[in-house]
Amino acid sequence: MRIALGIEYDGTDFSGWQRLKTDASVQGALEQALSKVAAHPVEVSCAGRTDAGVHGRCQVVHFDTGARRDMRGWMLGACSNLPASVAVLWAQPVLESFHARYAARSRRYRYHILNRPVRAALDARYVTWERLPLDAGRMHVAAQALLGEHDFSAFRALSCQATHPRRSVLAVSVRREDEEVFVDIEANAFLHHMVRNIVGSLLMIGRDERPVEWMAELLAGCDRQAAGPTAAASGLTFIGPRYERHWGLPAEVCLMGAAQ
Repeated sequence: MRIALGIEYDGTDFSGWQRLKTDASVQGALEQALSKVAAHPVEVSCAGRTDAGVHGRCQVVHFDTGARRDMRGWMLGACSNLPASVAVLWAQPVLESFHARYAARSRRYRYHILNRPVRAALDARYVTWERLPLDAGRMHVAAQALLGEHDFSAFRALSCQATHPRRSVLAVSVRREDEEVFVDIEANAFLHHMVRNIVGSLLMIGRDERPVEWMAELLAGCDRQAAGPTAAASGLTFIGPRYERHWGLPAEVCLMGAAQ
């Protein structure tokens, strides 16, 4: 049986999603918990790997098992063996042709900025603090240059292992709610540090250190060194992937609109 899970996690104390031999990882914690429930070793595949310190709102994974458990058993059994910073939101059987990574049509991230003179205390693990005033309107206009398929080399980490730098951004927005600024971006896939590098440049535009047109210039120049710094990991959350509706997954990870 192939089973899909929705996973929520606070990435602050993890070295990232991917399993490592020594450091704590979300994948390692989840596989250990599922292996106890299944009574055999379990390996999971995810929709999108996240870096150290990055959070997950609804990461989707799948795994194969011969163990017979009901879906509630998988969900609650895994949760009881996971650290408090990781939770299984739902579990359901899927077709053997489903793959959490390759079946995903898009992926969504949100970057959360606390924009006020005083740093965060309660939400410090989940936001990036910017004390200088930000013009979210300028940032939103600048970000629209990212829409469509482009070479995103200007926002690609040197350590990125992707075979090519071209990605298609489907939607991007920047909005303010009182003292908070949110950057939302959806794309078919992302390069290593792509969102954090984009936000680093948008912050400079929001502080009026660069013109709105600068984002388009960076994109066309394909020069990582010309762009802004990498924004902190704490403000970034992987909202989740989107799949075609015929897979029968929960609405929060399905494409919008009519059935596909």
